[in-house]
Amino acid sequence: MKVHFLIHETFEAPGAYLAWAAMKGYDISMTKVYRYEQLPQVSDFDMLIVMGGPQNPASTKEEFPYYDADAEISLIRKAVAEGKYVVGVCLGSQLIGQAMGAQFEASPYPEIGNFPIYLTEEGSQDPLLADMADGMVVGHWHRDMPGLTSQAIVLATSKGCPRQIVKYADKVYAFQCHLEFSKDLVKALLAHEVNYDQQVQEEPYCQPAREILDYDYSTMNQGLWLFLTRLVENT
Repeated sequence: MKVHFLIHETFEAPGAYLAWAAMKGYDISMTKVYRYEQLPQVSDFDMLIVMGGPQNPASTKEEFPYYDADAEISLIRKAVAEGKYVVGVCLGSQLIGQAMGAQFEASPYPEIGNFPIYLTEEGSQDPLLADMADGMVVGHWHRDMPGLTSQAIVLATSKGCPRQIVKYADKVYAFQCHLEFSKDLVKALLAHEVNYDQQVQEEPYCQPAREILDYDYSTMNQGLWLFLTRLVENT
């Protein structure tokens, strides 16, 4: 299994996704977009994992000179067409939605911190999510959410966002939420937030920094690893 990561920023690390691929002994490659690295060919990988970033699918090269949303969307579309496994995280989830023909939207609320997600009826019946309990606490760090096609299935929601896990096809899943988090990863993310204490005061789903940093991320990491293993072994 060849797993390729698209990484948009130094502070949006793949965390538990990368740990899973390493534990499985898979061949790992990555494109560090922030270094202006070239995107791979679809033949270069069996699984594509598209990570997050402060961008959204409408962000321009004037804003982020190293980021080409159209090129990434094209790559995702080709990967889906060729039957590759495709998983998106945060920005990655929105790019998958765009590739599938759905326009991303602003989330009803920004979410930063660790909050529960709730499985929909379809989510509770999806065998790949069998190890994720309804109400499981996971990481969040977003202001937008993926669009929905007529075939998309919402598998999980949160109080602040109605699209937390979306299935677009048997091998194509989008996670607006972050199950890959670690203490080091959230520390890096917090360092890039502006006026975060003010956000905590103004937004109902922005958690105080101390609570984010003190959290034990092992349960959500394990849930992610079990999902990914089921994905590649059962589809």
